[in-house]
Amino acid sequence: MEYVIGLLVLLLGLLVSIALHEVGHMVPAKRFGVRVSKYMVGFGPTLWSRTRGETEYGLKAIPLGGYVRLIGMFPPADVVGAQPRPGRIGELVTAVREQSAEEVLPGQEQRAFYRLSTPKKLVVMLGGPFMNLLIAAVLLLVVLVGIGLPALSTTVGVVGDCVRPITQEECAPGDPPVPAAQAGLEPGDELVSLDGAPVESWADFQAAVAASDGSSVPLVVERAGERLTLELAPVLADRPVFDDETGAMVLDEDGQVVTEETRYVGLSPTRELQPQPISAVPGEVGRLFAGTAEVVLTLPARLWDVVQAVVGVEERDASSVIGPVGVGRVAGEIAAADVDLTWRVASLLQVLASLNMALFVFNLIPLLPLDGGHVVGALWEGGKRQVARLRGLPRPAPADVARMMPLAYGVFAVLALMGVLLLYADLVAPVTLG
Repeated sequence: MEYVIGLLVLLLGLLVSIALHEVGHMVPAKRFGVRVSKYMVGFGPTLWSRTRGETEYGLKAIPLGGYVRLIGMFPPADVVGAQPRPGRIGELVTAVREQSAEEVLPGQEQRAFYRLSTPKKLVVMLGGPFMNLLIAAVLLLVVLVGIGLPALSTTVGVVGDCVRPITQEECAPGDPPVPAAQAGLEPGDELVSLDGAPVESWADFQAAVAASDGSSVPLVVERAGERLTLELAPVLADRPVFDDETGAMVLDEDGQVVTEETRYVGLSPTRELQPQPISAVPGEVGRLFAGTAEVVLTLPARLWDVVQAVVGVEERDASSVIGPVGVGRVAGEIAAADVDLTWRVASLLQVLASLNMALFVFNLIPLLPLDGGHVVGALWEGGKRQVARLRGLPRPAPADVARMMPLAYGVFAVLALMGVLLLYADLVAPVTLG
């Protein structure tokens, strides 16, 4: 049941994100006078629709996108001075121009999108992606400030048995007990101070242990509401080196765990959600953007890795790019995980934040039919007008964006193939949380 709930939460979050993306396009377009004839969430057959004013609002069967129909997206041939071109591509461009012109009602030519100034076009086309960026930032704000990030606490989680080499899985006769066990520490104890220095974080405790000389020092803990003073004597032992950023053990070129001699007491803390200051949100948004942009920039190589996994040449990596089915599987596994509900909620919100960041970055790719393609067209048009103004030349015609529609269909075909590949890969070689 929890798995299904996770899928439903993800689907609802995705629908809301798509709906707000289209609102980001529709609202400024209406404010600038452009007629918006349709606002649809989803693709395929219409499940529900209702007309309000001059706009039809609806919900379609396939919740993998949405669109708003802005009237007059492409300028007519006579406006851009285009001549009919022979061949299939010429026929396609002509058909796009004619269809766009037919949508403009008599007497409402000034309400066509192509008549907007360059700044207004940019506001309309960037409104959708930036709505997704705003959603991602708000979700991260809720997670970081309202819920918190997983962090090591000052509560004892596990007390070890003995001091043994890291290559040895179990205690052997003669292995000494860990200092924490000798001191009488128990799971659930709250670390208060070590050798008189207050322990406010796990990092504080680690630093105090590392700085000790091995002599017995007083350790104050709180247990069942009482404060106890124990005697702790850290020992020198070879311990794994952990990466400061990922928390994973560092491996050498041969794949062996890198160790170093350090003071050791033989206990590990619990993990808890610790709220972060609001100042941490911009940095987290920036890191999410950078990571998503890296994925988009390396998408061809990542898709090739997916193909290799599908044909069985190599295992599918946990960081592999995934499609809607894969995202749904991850959401279901999070919802069904045997962890506290708050952790699951925070994880699902982070998934939704990542999806919105992906929508933001992906839509900025400068190719039609993506928003970035229209942004490039508007910038090209604005650039020509500025050059003409500086040179004292007549105002040039709007950018003939319709000429790029054959490329748009090609991009759409590539996106469709990518979707099919990821769908198949998510079914036969899925990525799981493990």
